[in-house]
Amino acid sequence: MSPLRTLRNAALAAAAATALGACVTVPQAGNSLGELEAVLASHESATAALEEWCAMRRFADPARVVAEPAGGRIEPSAQSRASLELNEDAPVGYRHVRLSCGGRVLSDAHNWYVPARLTAEMNHVLETTRTPFGRVVMPLGFRRERLAGQRGPAEGCPEDTVLSHRALLRLPGGDPISLVIECYTAAAVE
Repeated sequence: MSPLRTLRNAALAAAAATALGACVTVPQAGNSLGELEAVLASHESATAALEEWCAMRRFADPARVVAEPAGGRIEPSAQSRASLELNEDAPVGYRHVRLSCGGRVLSDAHNWYVPARLTAEMNHVLETTRTPFGRVVMPLGFRRERLAGQRGPAEGCPEDTVLSHRALLRLPGGDPISLVIECYTAAAVE
């Protein structure tokens, strides 16, 4: 990565941390985890960030992230429904996937989403393909609201997680469409 790009990513990470009230580590030279944090902070979509990261690290050419189903369903908690601004009867979609690039699992992600706020075509793609959520809903122009981030595993993440994020994706008008827990793997920073 060029020094200018590293500085830009560090500045973006610091600005994101300040704006969101979150703790983002500004990368130091050779600090792969810090560099990953900066790339993630510079994108609204984790999918787009991981594709940039995959290209930067030369994990694959072309750098394309795929969502491999990871199985199991976790029902949304009352707090999750409140975050999504849904009552207890509203349908909630769920995907548990492993996001990979070049055969390398970069993230284990839980995603609760609001089908009623997506198009019928988007819901169909989410239910029937391995296309990452961020790529499917990109036409909606969503923005990412980071709720929490930490190095190591957060609740719901595998023990070997090196970085955890919890975020809401919101439509331009403010309605939430998704609540995600992203558990980044050691393979992402090797």
